[in-house]
Amino acid sequence: MSVVDSGTRVVPQTDATSSAPNERVILRLSGVHRHYTQPADILVRLGRLLKGAGKPASVQAVAGVDLDVVAGEVMGIVGESGCGKSTLGRMLTGILPPTSGQIFYNGKEVSLLDTAARREYDLGVQMIFQDPFSSLNPRMRVIDIIGEAPVVHGLVQRARKEDYVAELMEKVGLDPVYRFRYPHQFSGGQRQRIGIARALALRPAVIVCDEAVAALDVSIQAQVLNLFIKLRREFGLTYFFISHNLGVVSHIADRVAIMYLGRIVEIADTETIFSRANHPYTQALIKELPMLRTDQRQFDPIKGELPSPLDPPPGCPFHPRCPEAMARCKVERPLLKPVASAELAGDIPDIRKRPHQSACHLNDFDPRRKHEIC
Repeated sequence: MSVVDSGTRVVPQTDATSSAPNERVILRLSGVHRHYTQPADILVRLGRLLKGAGKPASVQAVAGVDLDVVAGEVMGIVGESGCGKSTLGRMLTGILPPTSGQIFYNGKEVSLLDTAARREYDLGVQMIFQDPFSSLNPRMRVIDIIGEAPVVHGLVQRARKEDYVAELMEKVGLDPVYRFRYPHQFSGGQRQRIGIARALALRPAVIVCDEAVAALDVSIQAQVLNLFIKLRREFGLTYFFISHNLGVVSHIADRVAIMYLGRIVEIADTETIFSRANHPYTQALIKELPMLRTDQRQFDPIKGELPSPLDPPPGCPFHPRCPEAMARCKVERPLLKPVASAELAGDIPDIRKRPHQSACHLNDFDPRRKHEIC
């Protein structure tokens, strides 16, 4: 649930234990990288060898991510297009293997799981894709799109398939009468609900939502977000919610991680991100949010373009666009470290909140800087 704060932003209301440090970590990423290298045929490799060229350039989609996701929480992942958030989600679901690093599920490294444990992981982490049309097989009826996988994996008997699909369709707000229709016979919002029902059909513990509402109208976005909140309570789900829209994430997330060029540059609970953002990139993203204001402040977008992941800048990856960049930022990459935002802002520390972390050299000089977004 969420409430509107002074008509300008949305502050999530989360359960008291949703981000408690002593709760079970269901997903853990440790030093995860994902690089893409364009394959070359024999002539290209021979030409590079004759020219004395080195290895072909690779795209650093994810360049070292460490992250814990607590069971039952909603972890929001936000960043511009090309920052690596969708690649991160696909690695969590096993669609893509990491180039290096480790992914843990319930404390066990995924790459070392035996057959039974790997099956539990594959079923326990499901994904909802951005495009609700291309992610559904146009030749299959809804009853098979939703019901085929649970029957194949032995979760539901074939004789109960139709009833099981009807129950799930009701859960996601669809009339079971339409279970024999094809995807093209539904609207965008209805197709997204079909995708949600398909993910729920395997009784997962974690659902990765990759821009799950980006392709929907604003009014339908609100309905789908409310559905996510309802299903979270009913099934005890953990969400890994990927979006480029901070406004959408503010409605549903308990914590938010901000990604830039394959790395997390700031992470904190949602209220802290919106009231005391520390990293200049996070502050710039929040300033770009459309808000109801009485003043006539001019829109000030982030300067410059996102650097190419083929050739990321040295030092802090945000320094070419940062208004506060200094010489150190150009040569030394800042580490993700805790910042003392709550205490310095005069708030009462809350032990239930996980540490507010930010990767910025400015924190080494004045940790009290710019906790409030003007």
